[in-house]
Amino acid sequence: MYLRDGSVLVTEVAGGALRRVRPDGAVELVASLGGGVNGAAIGPDGKVYICNNGGSVFHEHGGLLLTGTETEEFNQGENYSGGRFERVDLATGRAEVLFRQAGEIRLSAPNDLVFDSTGGFWATDTGKTRARDRDRAGVLYAEPVPGATGKYLLSERIFPVNGANGIGLSPDESTLYVAETHTARLCSWDLSGPGKVLPRTTHRPLRGKVLNALTDGSSFDSLAVDSEGNIAVATIGARGGITVFDPAGRIVEFIATGDPLTTNLCFGGADLRTAYLTCAASGRLISLQWPVPGLALPFGA
Repeated sequence: MYLRDGSVLVTEVAGGALRRVRPDGAVELVASLGGGVNGAAIGPDGKVYICNNGGSVFHEHGGLLLTGTETEEFNQGENYSGGRFERVDLATGRAEVLFRQAGEIRLSAPNDLVFDSTGGFWATDTGKTRARDRDRAGVLYAEPVPGATGKYLLSERIFPVNGANGIGLSPDESTLYVAETHTARLCSWDLSGPGKVLPRTTHRPLRGKVLNALTDGSSFDSLAVDSEGNIAVATIGARGGITVFDPAGRIVEFIATGDPLTTNLCFGGADLRTAYLTCAASGRLISLQWPVPGLALPFGA
């Protein structure tokens, strides 16, 4: 997340921390949360809302930090402390747990979130994978409680989604986008209002529309939307980078980073034309110029 002072907030999945990268490259610890600190966004109260996947398995290979073990692609290990949503005060670093459940549903691995203009937020739960099985999870919505600042009711709105990861809204907030990790599919749902999904069919009303799917062995991570409605999806695998789709799902371009775990991006700078990309395997934060301004987030910088 880009902040007004020119610094960027980044999360460490392996380190369980929220950090601030200053314009001169200096890195500061904001909060140590444990687990697996994943997607984050600034809420209407100015605090940072965080998805915590509970902790994941990593290994080093060739100087890179990669998910899973050397021989198995699972991400739930002995360090798993349970999925949750947390909130951090940037001024003090104080953290609090908001949710470990959505109603009666236990959170498995919350991954990413996006606020709408009403102050509610959509979020994904990717689910954990183990050696022989994985969780089924979906998409959640946190609805603000009227008259209670900072209070939300969290409920599941779309189920199931196959490894729901990145999430974003179209500029007019009428379309919800979700990137699926395992299938490398970019899906969309039409919305009739905050937290309200329009059914597509009578048979499976909550099934999303598949806008595109990669078939080259890549996987998808988080995403961001620019001011023209293009969806930039972090793409992990042998050709790590950012795949950019137009609103109809056509590929506009691919931006290679050279990092197999290119996990997220945000827009910043005075004109929102600077894209900041997280390259997790090599532990780098990089920036590049974007051809159009990014989409201004409701409560971002």
